[in-house]
Amino acid sequence: MKVYGLTGSIGMGKSAVAAMFRKMGVPLFDADGEVHRLQGPGGALIPAIEARFPGTTGPQGVDRARLGAAVFGDPGERRALEAIVHPAVQAARRMFLRRHRSRRFVILDIPLLFETGGQKRLDGVIVVTAPAWKQRRRVLARPGMRAAKFRQIVHLQTPDAEKRRRADYIIHTGTTFAATRAQVRLLVACLGAKTGR
Repeated sequence: MKVYGLTGSIGMGKSAVAAMFRKMGVPLFDADGEVHRLQGPGGALIPAIEARFPGTTGPQGVDRARLGAAVFGDPGERRALEAIVHPAVQAARRMFLRRHRSRRFVILDIPLLFETGGQKRLDGVIVVTAPAWKQRRRVLARPGMRAAKFRQIVHLQTPDAEKRRRADYIIHTGTTFAATRAQVRLLVACLGAKTGR
């Protein structure tokens, strides 16, 4: 089984591309989705997060705004949160890979792939990209997003140009939905052919 990573900076359209892969029948592990599940109502990580970051959880799970305020811009606090979250996500990923081991290839959707050095354990990397102006417009349209926060987030991520340089495959989302879907369909066929699917 080949394992490919899917990544892209904030606002590049990675979630839409991930959904396209899923609709085309490709097994896809969503790291962010797993974090939401683990931190949601009754999530397995709620007790540990509350113990380390008091007042950041409640009946609905993690209060993302409060937890974000506690760790954003503080590398030490961010590392403390990662020490709680990352092992649980890695365990879920191992389970996903075991469950789909008979498949020719699978995709791991990992937003901070290059930032965490995760690309070293993969058979290839797919980067989702869009023009900077479109990225900015998409992100600033999100509820509660401000230009200063957007700049901070982008500053913490590997630059898009660097991601594209290190990519094995690139999906452009600065075009129409149909054109993006056609790129995804072509890549699924290409990866399937490579693995003899």
